Amino acid sequence: MTRVCLLGSPDTTLRYELLSRETSREALATYELERPFANALAVETVSLGAAVSLLNDLSWYLSRFVEEALVYEPSVSESEWLSRELATAVRDGAIDPDAAGEYLKIYGLEPIGEDESAGGDGTAAGGATGPAGEDGTAAGGAAESGESGGSTPTAVGPDGPRYRPVDPLFVRRTDDGVPSYDLREVPETLVVRLTEEEFTP
Repeated sequence: MTRVCLLGSPDTTLRYELLSRETSREALATYELERPFANALAVETVSLGAAVSLLNDLSWYLSRFVEEALVYEPSVSESEWLSRELATAVRDGAIDPDAAGEYLKIYGLEPIGEDESAGGDGTAAGGATGPAGEDGTAAGGAAESGESGGSTPTAVGPDGPRYRPVDPLFVRRTDDGVPSYDLREVPETLVVRLTEEEFTP
């Protein structure tokens, strides 16, 4: 299954903004909503095409309330996410999935306090909230700091999300793999694949 994860802008409460508006609420109504990180919202879709279509349906809201829209497609990578632009290019056949891993953005995953984990971003840690429930499961891979690939530890504890993505680092994959995240000490990282245009200012 393909997953979509929306990281809310720092000055917004993402779940409230999306579920308080009729069009975005209806677009999300058929999905089970998850909260993998603080101030984030994730859903599971049936395919890469469905994930891109959902993001297109939410485009107006993404530009106003979302800092980053990510897509997790296991047929491309089992441990790394795709940016919205890269996911669209792969779906359209403009980029070969096997050639989509050179340009990266690595987020540090910073532990959050109990108040945020339990719903400090305006949501409950579990149970039904709005049109869909929130089961506290992770929406994709969080890699151990400085690594990529292999098993991916969950970013969600029994009481809700344990991390917030911080301080993205732009790097290029080398023959030795993914460079280490060095902007701050963090227990885990989140690796996002980008298009060349996103990577180059």
